[in-house]
Amino acid sequence: MQQRQLGQSGITASALGLGCMGMSEFYGQSDDAASLRTLERALELGVTLFDTADTYGLGHNESLLGRFVAQGGSTRRQQVLLATKFGIVRAQGQYERRIDNSPAYIRAACEASLRRLAVECIDLYYCHRRDPAVPIEEVVGAMAELVAAGKVRAIGLSEVSVETLRRAHAVHPIAAVQSEYSLWSREPEGGMLAACAALGTAFVAYSPLGRAFLTGAVQVEGLADNDFRKHNPRFTGSAAAQNQRLVQALGAFAAQRGCDSSQVALAWLLNKHPQVIPIPGTRRIAYLESNLRAAAIALTAAELAELDRLFDPAQVAGARYPEAGFVGIEG
Repeated sequence: MQQRQLGQSGITASALGLGCMGMSEFYGQSDDAASLRTLERALELGVTLFDTADTYGLGHNESLLGRFVAQGGSTRRQQVLLATKFGIVRAQGQYERRIDNSPAYIRAACEASLRRLAVECIDLYYCHRRDPAVPIEEVVGAMAELVAAGKVRAIGLSEVSVETLRRAHAVHPIAAVQSEYSLWSREPEGGMLAACAALGTAFVAYSPLGRAFLTGAVQVEGLADNDFRKHNPRFTGSAAAQNQRLVQALGAFAAQRGCDSSQVALAWLLNKHPQVIPIPGTRRIAYLESNLRAAAIALTAAELAELDRLFDPAQVAGARYPEAGFVGIEG
């Protein structure tokens, strides 16, 4: 698979990574054995970037990735890039959260992540969400100390503003910014993508398939009770109906080219921006294999423009999170 740079860190990653959150939480019941098989298949197919966070399953997801890496020994550890995050503090079974960016918390969170991942060094360590009460210079300073101590290779930020990125980068090079970006979530086009390009920072796009809505296969009424999409504004009521019309248009576009909707949505990201690394998440090998075929799809400038027009942000209905999900996200 094509490789892309993680900023100025000297680290290269597969052009498509794997978001692992759904293997532990938020998307109904999961199966560790099945997830491990999917992780193994992803590596076989050339995926090297595996994305997790300490809050996913309250540590379960990191432990799962730790098992995956350990099963392959030192060879697998050399192949796999582990990205994890700190900053979101939640109680068991609760979606509501608080944000902790204090240097003491960052150090403690890193040590806990290292134990769960069962590694000596985290390849890419993100500040997951921002507490505006803690200056970003203090946050990045604490993260830079972890790099100097050999506990972290490169650092990143998630869901931050352009101003925060620039201030952070002045303290220590920021290898990656991770934010939601897809056909139906275009906020990074407001300045963040240009800022990342100017600074040489990679942009990691999470939820590149709109939490699977863009696949056209999601039926909200069939989702499990503990699937958070049942409470996501874009998946409910009149917003869902409006967004379904957009997805139908995407399906027609994809069918004309002999592709799946998910493949077109991922190819749109890969073809538009050389510094963008989408990290679609899945627990199923069949979906993984389908998603990865997007890396071979070339879209023309006219096709990219047509998709841009189909998914004009003014046509997308509903907020991308319920209110609690916006805690720590900078505008």
